[in-house]
Formats: sequence, structure tokens, C-alpha cells
Amino acid sequence: MALTGRTALLAALGSIPVGVFAPSWAGILAVNAPLSVAILCDYAMAAPVRTLQFTRSGDTSVRLGDTAEVQLTVTNASGRRLRAHLRDAWPPSSWIPGTEQAASRHALTVPAGERRRISTILRPTRRGDRHAERVTVRSYGPLGLAARQGDHSVPWTVRVLPPFTSRKHLPSRLARLRELDGRTSVLTRGEGTEFDSLREYVPGDDTRSIDWRATARQTTVAVRTWRPERDRHILIVLDTGRTSAGRVGDVPRLDASMDAALLLTALAARAGDRVDLLAYDRRVRAQVQGRTASDVLPSMVNAFAPLEAELVETDARGLSAAALKHAPRRSLVVLLTSLDAAPIEEGLLPVLPQLTKRHTVLVASVADPHVAKMAAGRGTLDAVYEAAAGAQAQAQRRRTAEQLQRHGVTVVDAAPENLAPALADTYLALKAAGRL
Repeated sequence: MALTGRTALLAALGSIPVGVFAPSWAGILAVNAPLSVAILCDYAMAAPVRTLQFTRSGDTSVRLGDTAEVQLTVTNASGRRLRAHLRDAWPPSSWIPGTEQAASRHALTVPAGERRRISTILRPTRRGDRHAERVTVRSYGPLGLAARQGDHSVPWTVRVLPPFTSRKHLPSRLARLRELDGRTSVLTRGEGTEFDSLREYVPGDDTRSIDWRATARQTTVAVRTWRPERDRHILIVLDTGRTSAGRVGDVPRLDASMDAALLLTALAARAGDRVDLLAYDRRVRAQVQGRTASDVLPSMVNAFAPLEAELVETDARGLSAAALKHAPRRSLVVLLTSLDAAPIEEGLLPVLPQLTKRHTVLVASVADPHVAKMAAGRGTLDAVYEAAAGAQAQAQRRRTAEQLQRHGVTVVDAAPENLAPALADTYLALKAAGRL
């Protein structure tokens, strides 16, 4: 039995002043029999907690940064009126710090045999699955002197999805894609692209595009127009090893890589290409394969939601083998990993020829803008030392990128906020050049 209003009751008894150490409740109740009877009666009239029934409904997924609403229906099957305080407990990351108490605690009254619905508003601060913990109910008597308390397990899961902040860049890249695809007046030609149609020659056209047979059949010079090939295969390989766990500013490297992968997926799907995903460190952590153009982006978002970096060194040989298994035919392999010298030189470079022999390989990495800021620092002795360290780090990163480029790899190295659009631009450039 939980007793309430302790200080007020002691003051009413007059046994001791308010604020002075109080004797045990058993002693107080023995001295004041009428009060003990009132408390026991109040406790007896409180609605039982064990017989309460709970059901949940509401959102099952939410993007990081948005709010989710989960309803909890409380059914009072007893013959007494329920007057209660209720706590709907979720993990701490389900709310912005400092807002949990206001969001998770509710006061409710449910007449006998009726039900009431309350809503809990979640605003998660991390990706992944958030599982409801327990519902704690404190049922008060009519006088509020005593209460019954108990817990109920009411399962529910809300999946917190990546925010996909780079989707703001999608309209401009789709406009460029339409130009490449010949849907506007801009027509491109590149090695390996598909023939689209014939049109009349205008000054400035590439003479290699002239169709001499078509020209012989008509009175004007005819040129071929081209469009980028469709139905190409793109395999996005996400490195989830220890280097992806580092933070650049407020953004984990893994999250920045995910955002870039989502923009590339949305763009490639609209271009008619097939996109698959492989997340790997020492084993496959997530994969998306064989999805349609309309389903691939939701599938990838869902696969990214619970994915976390593993504090292990990535097995480059295993990663290469997994990529070759998932892409048996010629594909564009986009590897989102770190450009740190040791993992590249000791891990990736020895197995890179296996990938580049069969596929077009693109390596994208998250750069730390703080390093560039350090390299530009001057004015104090500490700033000069930091500038030297920053310049050395930049030089090492450039050497690593040059090593990859000598193996025929395209390298994209950009800050977290610029990685997604830079990767999308590189994809469009490869498509325009007919390298896919």
C-alpha cells in the first residue's frame, strides 16, 4: 500500500511539527485510530491495478527529428472508479533530454467498466528501434490518502528512420538527369550510351554523330542523339567497421554515409538503374537486393534504421568477396568508407584489383572540415602546431586518394553536408561519360 500526503497528515495530527523527523506510519496509525480507518477505507476503495487492461496503437515508424504519437487505451474492468497517475516508460533516447517527465506521465480517470485513451508523444534523438518498457499505474482512493501501484508490460516498437536530409538536393539532380536522358533540349553523347533518335544537324554538333546512311536517304545532314544507358547495376557497399564510428562535428561518419547512399539510391532509381545495398565489416550487417525502383528507397531506409558501427577492423578481403558475390556482372560499386591511410593501404589496396578488374569502383569518404580549419590557423604557437598537423593530415589523405586513383578508382572526398550532393554529381558525370 502506498500512502500519500505524508507531511500534510502529520501536520493535521499535531503529533510533530511539519519538517521534523516523523515516527513510523504504524505508530501514527496506532495512535490515531480514526485516521487509520480512513486510510484503510481509502485504500480499499481504490480501483485495483492488476485487473486493468491495456492496448496500444499509433505510429510504428518515424524519421529522426520528427515526432511519433503512440496511443495507450486503458480499460477499467473493475467495479470501482479509477483515479490514477500513469507513467508510460520508454528508453531515454525516445525524448529530447529534459522533456521525458512531461511527455511520459499522465493523469486519468476511468469510470467502472469504461475505457480511456491517452497519447504519448515521442521525439527520438537516435536511429534504431525504440521498445516500450513498462506502464506503471498508481491508483488512488477517493480521498487521495492511499494508493495501489503496479506495473504492466504493454509491448510496442517504434522504428526511428534516418532523416534523409540530403533529399533537398534531389530536385536539382533530377533536372540534370532529365537533361542527360534527352527529355530536354540538351542531348549528350558518350561511349557506351544508347541510341535515341535522329535529328537535323546544327552547327556545333559533334561530326562523329552524323549518320551518313540516314543523310544519304534525305536532303539534310542527320545526326544521332544519345541517352545514357538504363538498367545498369549499382552496388552500394557501406563500411560499418570502426572507422565509421567516428564523429565529424555532430554527425557520425556512418550517418553521413547513409545520407549520401539514400540520395544516390533515389537518383539512380529514377534513372532506371538497379540499386542494391551491402553493409559489411567482418560479416554482412544488412543487405537490400532485387528491389523494384519504387520499393528500393523505403527498403534501404528501413535497413539503415537499426544499423550501428561495429568497433572492429573491417575485413577488406571478406568485403571484396561479398561485393563480387552480390555483383557477378559488371556494375558500379560505390564503397562508402574511410580514407585513412592504414585501412586503405593494408586492407583495401591489396584486394582492389579484384574489384576494378570486373567493376567500375567509386570510393566516397567523409572528410573532417575541422582539419581544414586547423591547417588554415595562424597567429599563435598552438595554432601553428595545429596548422602543421592539419596540413600533414590533408597531405596524407591526398596521397591515399591518389593511390586509389592510380588503380582506376574514382574518389569523392567531402564534408558531411557536401558528401551526398558530391556523390550524386559524380554518378551523373559517370553516366554522362558512358562509364556505367
